[in-house]
Amino acid sequence: MAGSGAATVPRNFRLLDELDRGEKGSADGTVSYGLADPSDISLTNWNGMIVGPPGTPFDGRLYTLAITCGDNYPIAPPLVRFVSKVSLSCVNASTGAVEPRSFRPLGQWSREYTIETVLAELRREMCQPNNRKLPQPAEGSSF
Repeated sequence: MAGSGAATVPRNFRLLDELDRGEKGSADGTVSYGLADPSDISLTNWNGMIVGPPGTPFDGRLYTLAITCGDNYPIAPPLVRFVSKVSLSCVNASTGAVEPRSFRPLGQWSREYTIETVLAELRREMCQPNNRKLPQPAEGSSF
């Protein structure tokens, strides 16, 4: 048998594991995620949620995201888009798409990253000084 690396987990096994973890929520309750449609056997379309960090302009708000895990996930990053309007330096102001060129976890993707990694890093991004200064849209507005 050729190759010396660890066995590669098939896409669906990986996503089923992520689904199990996502439904339980993060340990601190700040992010959660799950399938957009529980009957989606392709495990492609997901919803994510981020609780705005305290002491920031995002405090007390819940942000909803749409996440698409393509056929090449986890080798390729998911497509991530905010459904809730938000002003962040890494988010396209017109579409809500998280832009890989300005968000390291997507732009420098590693197959070890997960949906939870992306959501947690986006929450950390909300705490960055440049994003704390951005005026935020009215609560409850959507792209």
